[in-house]
Amino acid sequence: MSTSFEKYQKRRLISSYFSVVISIALVLFLLGILGLLVLNTKKVADHFKEQIAMTVYFKDSAKEVEMEELKKSLAMADYTKSATFVSKEEAAEQHSEEIGEDFMEFLGYNPLQNSIDIYMNADYVSSTQVDSIATNLTERNFVDEVVYDKPLIALLNENVRKISLWVLVVSAVFTFIAVLLINSSIRLAVYSKRFIIKTMQMVGATKGFIRRPFIWQSVKLGMIGAVLALIGMAAVLYYLNKSFGELNLLGDVKLLAALFIGVFLIGVIITWISTYFATSRFLNLKTDELYY
Repeated sequence: MSTSFEKYQKRRLISSYFSVVISIALVLFLLGILGLLVLNTKKVADHFKEQIAMTVYFKDSAKEVEMEELKKSLAMADYTKSATFVSKEEAAEQHSEEIGEDFMEFLGYNPLQNSIDIYMNADYVSSTQVDSIATNLTERNFVDEVVYDKPLIALLNENVRKISLWVLVVSAVFTFIAVLLINSSIRLAVYSKRFIIKTMQMVGATKGFIRRPFIWQSVKLGMIGAVLALIGMAAVLYYLNKSFGELNLLGDVKLLAALFIGVFLIGVIITWISTYFATSRFLNLKTDELYY
C-alpha cells in the first residue's frame, strides 16, 4: 500500500514539475521572440528604407565625363548605399522587356535618358534629408531632374515610428504578463507543499533553512525551462535567417548573446523571487489557514 502511495506521490510531483517547466519555457520563449522582434524592428525598417530608389536623369547634352564624375562622387557619399548607372540603351531594353514589344520601332527614336539609380543608407531616408540631397543634385547644370517617391518615404517613416512605439508598449505589457504567469506557476507548486513547509517550521527549522531547498528546486526548474525556451528561440532565429537572409539576423552576435543571456537570467530571477515570497507567505500563515 505504502509503495503504491509513494509511486502516486512521485508521479504527481513529476507532473507538477513538468507543468511548471513547460509553463516557464513557453512564457520565456514568447518573451524571447518578442525580444528578437524589438531588436530587429530597426533592421527590418532599414531594409525597407534601403529599397527606395532615387533616380537622377541626365540631359541629352550631358558629357560622359560629367556623368562618370557624378557617379564616382555619389559612390563615395555617406548617404549612398549603392549607385548604378543606367544608359538610355539599357533603359530602353528593360522597358521593352516589361511591355513586351520594342517601342522604339514605333517611335523611331529612343526618348529615354541616361540615369543613375541611387539607393541610400537607411539613416538618410527621411523627407528632409532626401529633399536636400535631391536639391543639391538638381543644381548641376547637366542634370535634368531627380525623381523619387516622396509620399512613400513620408509614409514609411511614419509607420516605422508607430510600429516601434507599439512594439515597445506590447513588450512592456507582455513582460508584466510573463512575470505574473511564471509567478502563478511557482506559487501553485509551492502551495502543494504548504503542509510540508508548516511541519518543518513546527519542528524548529528556521525560515532560511526551509526556503533554501524550495528556492533551489524552483531555480533548477527555471533553468530547465529557460534552456528549452532558448532552444526554441534558436530554431526560430535559424529559420528566419535562412528565409530572410538579406536581413542578416545573425549579424550582431553580441546583441543576440545578450538577449539569450537575458532570457535565461529572467527565468532564474523570476523563479527565485516568486519562490521566496510564496514560501514566506505559507511560513507566516497559521496552521488553520493552510486549509483555505
